[in-house]
Amino acid sequence: MTQIDKELLAILVCPKSKAPLIQQGDWLYSTDPETRLRYPIRDGIPVMLIDEAETVDEAEFQRVTSVASES
Repeated sequence: MTQIDKELLAILVCPKSKAPLIQQGDWLYSTDPETRLRYPIRDGIPVMLIDEAETVDEAEFQRVTSVASES
């Protein structure tokens, strides 16, 4: 797993919703509950293309955002 620099993560946003992102493993998750998108991190580089994003189900979105809020 590649940890994205906190300063970079602070300025990255979801290209579709403009919501802040949180990292979970090798994925960056949008915090927007409407889109529930996640973006891959490949070779240490966030791939911030809407076409490369995946929509996660409600349960996974809740799990990821609740873990992030505990940190």
